[in-house]
Amino acid sequence: MAQLTGQMLIGFERVTGTGRAITAVDPRTGERLEPEYRYGGDAEVDRACGLAEEAFDAYRATSPEERAALLDGIAGRLDAQAADLVRRAASETGLPTARLTGEVARTSGQLRLFASDLRAAATPGVTARHGSNPPEGADLAGGTATSVDPAGEGAPEIRQGRVPLGPVAVFGASNFPLAFSVAGGDTAAALAAGCPVIAKAHDAHPGTCELAGRAVVEAVREAELPEGVFSMLYGDGPTLGTALVTDARVQAVGFTGSRKAGLAIAGAAAARPRPIPVYAEMSSVNPVFLLPDALAERAAGLAEEYAGSVTLGAGQFCTNPGLVFAIRGPGLDAFLDAAATAIGADPGAPMLTRSLARAYAEGVDKLGRRPGVEILARGREPDAVAGCRAALAAVDAGDFGPDLQDEIFGACSLVVRCADLDEVIGLARGLEGQLTATIHGRGEAAARLLPVLERLAGRILWGGWPTGVRVGHAMVHGGPYPATSDARATSVGSLAVERFQRPIAYQGAPR
Repeated sequence: MAQLTGQMLIGFERVTGTGRAITAVDPRTGERLEPEYRYGGDAEVDRACGLAEEAFDAYRATSPEERAALLDGIAGRLDAQAADLVRRAASETGLPTARLTGEVARTSGQLRLFASDLRAAATPGVTARHGSNPPEGADLAGGTATSVDPAGEGAPEIRQGRVPLGPVAVFGASNFPLAFSVAGGDTAAALAAGCPVIAKAHDAHPGTCELAGRAVVEAVREAELPEGVFSMLYGDGPTLGTALVTDARVQAVGFTGSRKAGLAIAGAAAARPRPIPVYAEMSSVNPVFLLPDALAERAAGLAEEYAGSVTLGAGQFCTNPGLVFAIRGPGLDAFLDAAATAIGADPGAPMLTRSLARAYAEGVDKLGRRPGVEILARGREPDAVAGCRAALAAVDAGDFGPDLQDEIFGACSLVVRCADLDEVIGLARGLEGQLTATIHGRGEAAARLLPVLERLAGRILWGGWPTGVRVGHAMVHGGPYPATSDARATSVGSLAVERFQRPIAYQGAPR
């Protein structure tokens, strides 16, 4: 494995912090993992933001091909050190090797997706996802022209483009140590947009962050770009994170994590003298609606698939199905029996950290004490110091309340037994915003549900299960509050780049 240094990356310089010391912990065994990492402070934030601001004008002026080459360079380095990344991430997170191997491929793949889009936008005659090529190949002020508005004869021509916002702060997520971390989707989108990135590494997997961060820095250096195009800092959220969000040189924020932390970041950004956009993915219980025709056809099969989706990754995906709504009857009874059997047989898995495992256990215990809620099954106790024991619960619609919408981060799900479709739709209308909503069923019932779910979620599935987010042009990984802080945006897929740009019009500009 590549030698870890325990240092931050501020431009091309490796810096040892002077603040609090942390070490990663293997959630399977409790073993502390070397090296030690020390937090940075105001001086490190100032240095990183200063370099990013110095780099911005030069970086935004790069051609689409130059930015594409940078993204390809990062992707190639991640793939080349995949074994080291997987080994370290497995030790720091307890996630299976196969899952992490796939995550390396997803991380490099989304970098290459943005690179491909950049090249398509710059190629005459090629239809690009993010706009057409400007006349005569012009690139005005670093923006990409997307339309020409010819007015009446003699009127000035108006052309619209998009320009990068400026330096972007990216907060690494706990549950995806690569795909939503320092070299993940937010970083890839910001770099594709022409914005320098200052990434805040996650305390739960600092070594994985160092390896990925070094891959980005090496690619920036090889591309002969300004060193401020990328930096990576260690530090806690309330101090270093807040300092980063409130620095006047930072112009946007990408975040994936808890609602509490996301709201704190959004509040700090909104309180600035000049507020900036925060794209925060926060919490979702991803409701599933099982209609009678689907339950009549294959209740047992649906139950097996559901249990697999609930327990996937120890329930630590942002899209695990935490709520199910269904109409009482023999089909639902068969579904619950089969689901209870499958959940009861689940062997359990380590969670990312002891604190997450503790919060999960407390959440399930609180759910079980809630009047009207019945715990139908518990999985086996895993052999891990930060283990997650799966849980299945049920409640009648009359006992369902707003408190039962709260996300329990882990392999726990609640089934709500309803009297009829009207009751299902009534409860759906009262749900908070979600990343996903899933329908199993067809016909008039599904048609009645659809307009309700369009107001509820960013992605609607017919059949299948919400776990897993495919990276592509049409994907929307976002949703109404509190799933995200801005339902107009997606953090996955090619449209993610638009979060870090703004529209601009050129009137009467020479071609």
